Amino acid sequence: MTPTYFTFSSAFFLGLAGLAFHRTHLLSALLCLEGMMLSLFMALSLWMLQLNSTSFSATPMLLLAFSACEASAGLALLVATARTHGTDHLQSLNLLQC
Repeated sequence: MTPTYFTFSSAFFLGLAGLAFHRTHLLSALLCLEGMMLSLFMALSLWMLQLNSTSFSATPMLLLAFSACEASAGLALLVATARTHGTDHLQSLNLLQC
């Protein structure tokens, strides 16, 4: 495994570990998701450059577009949660309450 692939995979797994273990605030979960998507984008872009393939050259941009949509939906949920509950703590959210 080359050092660049190790860097991108470790960044992805650090974001995944942060998402799994630090579930106190919704904002920290969104930041971990963005870190994971950024490491996937960088790894996919580097892979496309090394392959010199034009058939999958739009894939990193498609991933980046989906990442931007995910970020905007997450921030909208964060604002809605902060307005209704007064906090972004994940423990204050209850699925049984409407």
